[in-house]
Amino acid sequence: MTSPGAWLRGLRGRLGDRTLSAAALVALLALAVVPLVALPAVRCEVFGSGCREPAPDVRADPVVAAKPSVTPVQAAVRGGYAALGDSYSSGLGAEATVADRNPLNRCHRTSEAYYHGVAAAFEFAGGSAFWACSGATTDDVLDGKGGEPPQIGRIGAGTSLVTISIGGNDVGFSKILAGCVVKLPWSDACTKQGVDIAARMAELRQELPALIDRLRERAPRARIVLMGYPKAFSEVDGAPGDNITVGDQRWLNARTYELGKLIEQAAAEADAEIAAAGAPGSVEFVDAYSAFAGHEAGSRDPYMNGLTVDLSAFKAEPRSFHPTAKGHDALARLFAEQIKKGPGRPLT
Repeated sequence: MTSPGAWLRGLRGRLGDRTLSAAALVALLALAVVPLVALPAVRCEVFGSGCREPAPDVRADPVVAAKPSVTPVQAAVRGGYAALGDSYSSGLGAEATVADRNPLNRCHRTSEAYYHGVAAAFEFAGGSAFWACSGATTDDVLDGKGGEPPQIGRIGAGTSLVTISIGGNDVGFSKILAGCVVKLPWSDACTKQGVDIAARMAELRQELPALIDRLRERAPRARIVLMGYPKAFSEVDGAPGDNITVGDQRWLNARTYELGKLIEQAAAEADAEIAAAGAPGSVEFVDAYSAFAGHEAGSRDPYMNGLTVDLSAFKAEPRSFHPTAKGHDALARLFAEQIKKGPGRPLT
């Protein structure tokens, strides 16, 4: 068997040293060129051809810390509660004690107002306070009334819940009812007030959002719950002696319904702005229109007072067509349900 060394010496003898050197050079060139052709990365770097598009730079989205959410009740009770508004919040018409009937009680805050039911149903970390005042308008909430300080000054950064009924006096419901009571029988003096009511409703449509904004400025973390007004009449039979026909009842109830829808829309618009901004707090609406169904004025078990006349002054007493103590119990339940339910969106 021939050894490798002998074989190479024989090959060099046959081909010569020059031929062998050429073969070695060819081998070296192959080693240099093959990577350029076979490997795309090298070919791209040297010749600028065959380059692949760079893979997109995939980066994870930045982690945004989610705002902690709370339950509706937690949001409502973590601070203080304040009941603001007009006679439907103060409790006029639901007098039960001597103090309730005290003539010095200018705001007619009574012991049976819905506020007491709400305050007892929840444990508010910051306590609760009752500042509603009979006869209050949106301006009165901001500026005060009859020597009373402005209601808006009673709330602040530590307030977590505000309940309020407002708008009825801006529209002039007391005057409207008087126009329906003090008229010639079967006249249309009641419904002729429609033009004036429409004008006052248009003004309230501007004033109510402004009031909500001011309340939000004072209590930016609060849940603000606005109440619509309950209908007063059954539309079936008139209460004795009130001179209000069934047709007038339907017309008056319709105006109450319209006012409730105005309040509801203002609340919804304000809350949508809060949600869009991701801000704390809320603005909500409690629909009380049918809260007294079957218990309207003149019924066997009324939740609404009928007409009461002050014979000495020959005028309707303020408590006329205001909720009774049972009416305020019904309103307290409505507010409690809304406090538990919340605005229908997460609260932060």
